[in-house]
Amino acid sequence: MLAGISMGAAAVAAAVLAGGGAHDPHDPPDPHGYRMRTDARFAPPEAFVPSAAVTYDKELVPAGAWIEVTQRTGLGGATTVGLRTKGLRPGHAYGVHVHQKPCAADPAAAGGHYQHEPSADPHHVTAENEVWLDFTADGHGSGTARAHHSWGFRRGEASSVVLHDEPGSKGARVACFTVPFGWVAGTA
Repeated sequence: MLAGISMGAAAVAAAVLAGGGAHDPHDPPDPHGYRMRTDARFAPPEAFVPSAAVTYDKELVPAGAWIEVTQRTGLGGATTVGLRTKGLRPGHAYGVHVHQKPCAADPAAAGGHYQHEPSADPHHVTAENEVWLDFTADGHGSGTARAHHSWGFRRGEASSVVLHDEPGSKGARVACFTVPFGWVAGTA
């Protein structure tokens, strides 16, 4: 339990050190925008020392693989989310999306994709309405991706990044990283 608390505190500390507006959800947002950077090493759900990054498929996302997520949101709400990884399966194409809830031992716990315009209509499952960070790992298992949108996250509705076993809008969940995504006044 203490390790889990420490990992959460480390994620918030990373956001603050990056000049971010990491804050208690009941505090008002930072009036200058939001910047966050956080990273972790993947561990299986049953690991003795829990991690904010959980692997469900150790073939595609080995324990010890690394992930970094950044967020920059300006006062007007325009948001850029960046992703970097190391130690994944070389040459594999991954689908990556921002999800609504934090990670847990059950891959389904992260909920559905965050959508700017929430809808059950499959036509809204697009890279324009969601944050897609699909990439193919290079020969060393590293990958990068970036998504930019003119909109920002709604308060408390974006909580993780989920890696899927294939690019696009479908695919099995192979890993999850709980991320302290933020929001900016006037955008939520």
